[in-house]
This record gives sequence, C-alpha cells and structure tokens, in this order.
Amino acid sequence: MHKADAAIAVRPGEEIDPVAIKDFLQKNIKGLKGDISITQFPSGYSNLTYQIDMGGEKLVLRKPPIGANIKSGHDMGREYKVLKALYPVFAYCPEPLAFTQDTSIIGTPFFIMEKLSGIILRRNLPQGVSFSNSQANNLCHTLIDLLADIHMIDVKKAGLDFIGKPSGYVTRQVQGWINRYRNAATPDAPDCEEVMAWLIKKMPKDTDHPTIVHNDYKFDNVVLDPIHPEKIIGVLDWEMATYGDPLMDLGNSLAYWVEENDPDDMQAIRSMPTNIPGAMTRRQMLDLYEKRTGRSTQPFDFYYCFGLFRLAAIAQQIYYRYFHKITQNKRFAMLIFAVIGLEKTALKVIESSDL
Repeated sequence: MHKADAAIAVRPGEEIDPVAIKDFLQKNIKGLKGDISITQFPSGYSNLTYQIDMGGEKLVLRKPPIGANIKSGHDMGREYKVLKALYPVFAYCPEPLAFTQDTSIIGTPFFIMEKLSGIILRRNLPQGVSFSNSQANNLCHTLIDLLADIHMIDVKKAGLDFIGKPSGYVTRQVQGWINRYRNAATPDAPDCEEVMAWLIKKMPKDTDHPTIVHNDYKFDNVVLDPIHPEKIIGVLDWEMATYGDPLMDLGNSLAYWVEENDPDDMQAIRSMPTNIPGAMTRRQMLDLYEKRTGRSTQPFDFYYCFGLFRLAAIAQQIYYRYFHKITQNKRFAMLIFAVIGLEKTALKVIESSDL
C-alpha cells in the first residue's frame, strides 16, 4: 500500500481551538454533526493547512502562517474567492465551502474546502509508489497539459478578472520580488544584486495573450489518483493566482524542476521527485508546452532565471521569520542554503544566456 499525503499531530504553537471550529462548521455547513478532530499537514512552507475530521467527513482548513503579512500573500478571502470562481469551470479545483474574516474564532481569517484524497509528491516518492519510465513520462506530460488547460481558462467569463491587471505584469513581478528579497535580507544571505540587475535589464514586453497564472504550479501542489498515480485529480494552493504572462508561470514551475544530471547545488535543494527515470527534462517540458499551446517560449532564459530568483525570495522570506524567531519551525533553518544555491544557479543561467 502506498502512503498518501497524511496529516499528523498539530505542531506546537500552531494549534487551533477545536470547539470554536466545530461551532463554526455547524453554523456554516449544513448537516455536519459529530465529534471533531484536527490534524495538520506537515509539509509546505506557506499557509498552514489542517485536516478536519467531523461526523465521518474530511475537510481542509487553510489559515495564514504565524508572523505573516496577512494583507498581502496570505489573503484567505482572496484565495476563497478565486476557488469560488474556478470551481464551476475547472474540474480539478477543490470545492470551497466556507470562509470567515472573523479573527475572534482562531485568531486569523480562515476558510474551509473539500479534501481531495490522493497522493502528493514531496522530495522522494512515498513508500509503495513507483513509476515505470513511461508512467513518469506520462505524468510529466499530464502536468504540462493541465498547466496549458489552466492558461486557456477564459478569465473574464469565469469572473476571475479581479485577480490582477496584465498591463505591466512582468515589471511589477520583477520589482515586487526584488523589494521582497531586499526587505527580507539577513546577514547570512547573498545580496543577489547581479541577478536582480540582469532581470531588470532583460525584461520582455507585456504579453499580448495574458492568462490566469497559478504562480506555484508544481508536483506538490497537485493531487494524484491513489490507484493510478500517473493521473492528476486536483490542483491546490491558488493563493498567489493572478492574471498575466503565462511564461512567467512556466518559468516559476521549472525553477523547481531539478533533473537527474543537474549539478550538486540544485540536487541539494530538490523538493520533488523530478529526477526519477523517465521524467521529462526542462527542455522537453518547454517543447511540450509550445506544442500544446502554440506559444513560443522564447526568451526562456529570462523566465527561468526569474523563477529561480523568485523562489530564492520566497525561501528568504520564510527564513527571515525563523532568523528573527517569529516562528520556531526548525525546517525553516535550512532554507538559507536553498537561497544560496538558487542564486548560484541563476548566475549560471545568466553566464550562459545569449540574451
């Protein structure tokens, strides 16, 4: 038997009141009765995610992390609204069930959604899960096909045009992540100034075909069928979804994509099993995306380098909370090495680029 993505005991300091949650659920979800238990999904570095078991039903609760700026990257109301708009038009979206802005219940806003039960891939394949070369290739193919499907959603027709403004998108992303990185600087972090200067210099013009951008599309944000794990049954974590250049989305995704023959700097920060036999290379993923969408992926050096820098900035923001003892989660201590490795990789991209 494979081991599906399992919730465990809640980490100390991240507990939520089961009595308050039970009362909220009974008031907001019809027919929900019985005893309640709350566990926590241990992986992930952003919003905190809990499993709620109540009356034979399994639900998911999402809330901001401790010490986060709730008004920016952890807006529960926005993520809930995105899910409400997506659910009728995108079959892989979990159903949103309830939301509250009332911080008196557990201290932060939160929302409840359905639980999609299946396999979520982390750094290595879970016990009991294996892929033949052809299955691994098929899974990669499905991953890109589904990203292309996301990029083909009619944003305005779905009522999703509130999520962002395509005009100036690339500029805002580059400047925004530069500011976030600098604001999260710690004495032990690289300055990344050479990378930032190159990104500013090489920014492409706005795309003439903007799409919805998931902004964190990767293996550990998709749910795999527990019986046929090469099939994807759900896409999670829409908290950063916006409206802009789809190649930025692809670049962000491939920044996570560590191949079997990548150097040690990248192997050390691999967070998903993208290196298994049969898995596509980044180049193959790009070619497939081009074939599926009819879009050129050039100049991809920029998009890939941006994805690496953005990932470094995300890791640095989380590490900043650990460095300043805002959170005690010891997993965050190692993120500084990810930041260093990502900067090195971005510099290699710049050195070899003909842009």
